[in-house]
Amino acid sequence: MTHTIFIDGEAGTTGLEIRERLEARDDLELMLLGDRRRDVEARRQALNAADAVILCLPDDASREAVAMIDNPAVRVIDASTAYRVDADWTYGFAEMDADQRAAIAASTRVSNPGCYPTGFIALMRPLVKAGLVPADWPVSVNAVSGYSGGGKAMIAEFETPGASTAYRAYGLSLKHKHVPEMTKHAGLARPVLFAPAVGNYRQGMLVEVPLHLSALPETPSVERLHGALVEAYEGQRFVEVADLEATEAMTEIEPEALNGTNRLRLHVFGDRGGDQARLVALLDNLGKGASGAAVQNLNIMLGLDEATGLT
Repeated sequence: MTHTIFIDGEAGTTGLEIRERLEARDDLELMLLGDRRRDVEARRQALNAADAVILCLPDDASREAVAMIDNPAVRVIDASTAYRVDADWTYGFAEMDADQRAAIAASTRVSNPGCYPTGFIALMRPLVKAGLVPADWPVSVNAVSGYSGGGKAMIAEFETPGASTAYRAYGLSLKHKHVPEMTKHAGLARPVLFAPAVGNYRQGMLVEVPLHLSALPETPSVERLHGALVEAYEGQRFVEVADLEATEAMTEIEPEALNGTNRLRLHVFGDRGGDQARLVALLDNLGKGASGAAVQNLNIMLGLDEATGLT
C-alpha cells in the first residue's frame, strides 16, 4: 500500500531534510506543489487529500494550516513549537515512555519534539520518574547546536565568506520558547534554566545537565543515575546509553559525532563516589532533533516499521 504525504513548508531546512529522507521510498508518494506552494487553495487541497501531512512552518503558519484541514482522516505531524504542550496533541518522542509509541500510533495530531528538548527530556525524565531528581528541583541545562538549527537566515550568516562568528550564546532573556516543552515533558514543576548557544559548524548538538549530587535529597551516585537511564531505554533502536567505562575513558565529546543519523546517545560523566555529575546528550539537531524524528513518527502513525528510511 502506498501512502500519500504532503510536506507543507518543504523549502525550509527541516522540510528539505524530510523530503530527502522520503522521496527515495517506494511505499510513499510525495505530493509536491512546486511553484504553487504559496497558493492557499492548492495547499488546502493537498492538506485534505494526503494520508499524512508534515508541517514545517513557523508557529502561526502551522496553526493556520491545521485550521484548513477538515478531513478527519488526515494525520498531522507538526514540527513547530505551536502544539508541543497542547493536551490535545500527542508528543512525538516515541522513547519517552513505554506507552508513547501506542499513543503516537493512535493519534491524528502529533507534535514533533524540539532538538534541545529531545536531549534534555531524554536525560531528565527518567531521573524525575525514578525520584532521583525531585520534580521541583531547580534544573539548569546548557546546550550548543550547529547553526543549521537557526534556519536559512542563520545558515546564510555563518556560511557567508569571511564570516567570523565562532560561538554565540543566546536566549539571554531566559524566556526561550523551548522552556515550557522541556519543563512539562521532563516532569518538572518549575521552569528549567536554559542556556543555549550556537557554534560555527553546520549540525550536531550537545545538551548538558550538571548536577550537584550531594545537594539532592537522595544523594544519588553516578551509578544510580546511569542505571535509571539504562533501564528507561533498554531495547531502543535509536536511543542508547553509553556504558560508564567507555564514558570514563573519554577526554572530550564531539557534537558532530552522530550527524546524519536518527540516533541519540546519553552519557553520565562524573567520578564514582563523587559529589558531581554531568549528564550529556549527543544528537544531530537535524536528525533525531528534527527531520529524523518526524520520519520516525510518520512511520509509527502509518503502521510501518519505525526505522524505515532511517537506517
